[in-house]
Amino acid sequence: MSKSEILIIDDEPQIRKLLEINLENNDYKVYQAETGKQGIIMAANHPPELILLDLGLPDRSGHDILKELRQWYNKSIIILSVQNSENDIVTALDNGATDYLSKPFRTAELLARVRSAIRRHQAIENHSDLLLYGTLEVDLKARTLKKNNEIVKLTSTEYNLMALFVKHEGSVLTHQFILKEIWGVGSQTETQYLRVFVGTLRKKIEDNPNQPMHIITENGVGYRFQ
Repeated sequence: MSKSEILIIDDEPQIRKLLEINLENNDYKVYQAETGKQGIIMAANHPPELILLDLGLPDRSGHDILKELRQWYNKSIIILSVQNSENDIVTALDNGATDYLSKPFRTAELLARVRSAIRRHQAIENHSDLLLYGTLEVDLKARTLKKNNEIVKLTSTEYNLMALFVKHEGSVLTHQFILKEIWGVGSQTETQYLRVFVGTLRKKIEDNPNQPMHIITENGVGYRFQ
C-alpha cells in the first residue's frame, strides 16, 4: 500500500524538520515548501493527500494561498499558525481550511487531526454510505442513525445536522457554515438556535451529554465531530 503524501508549506526550517520527522515516522511521505508560491507550484504539479499550511509566509498571506488552492485543490488543508485569534480561525475555516491548529501544537494531536482528515476524504472518494463511530452507526443512504445497534429517532433537522457533522468528520465547522447549510442563507446569526439543536442531538447520541465525546465545541468558532 502506497504512503499518503503530505505537503508542508511553512517558512520555519525547524517546524518543517519537526513535522517531517514525526510524519515520516508515522509512515507518511513528506514534501516541503518554504514560500506560498513554491507550495502552490508543488501542489499543482504533484497534488498531495493533505497540505499543512502556515499563515505567516514570507511572500504572501497564507489566507491568500488558501483561497488560491481552494480554486482547484479539493483535499484536506490543515492550518498551522501562531495567528490564533478567533477572527483568523474563522476566516481560514470559511475560506476552506479543513482544520486549524495553533503553534506550538502537540504532536499527538496533529497526527490525530491528519489521520482524521485523510480518512474522511478517502471515505468520500470511496462513496461510503455506512459510517461507524464507536457505538454509533450512520447510514447516509437509508438516513438512519443507530446507537448500540438500536435506531435513534431523529427529527429531519437533527438528522441533517448529524449528516453534516459526519460528512465533515474531524473538521471544525463554523457556526455560520452550519447555519447556512442547514437553515439557508440569512440564518447565519442564529447561533442560539443552533446551540439548542446541538444540545438535543447530544442527548440522543452521547453517553454523557455534559462531557461530549463526539460533538465537540470549539469555543467562539463552531463544532467538530469526532
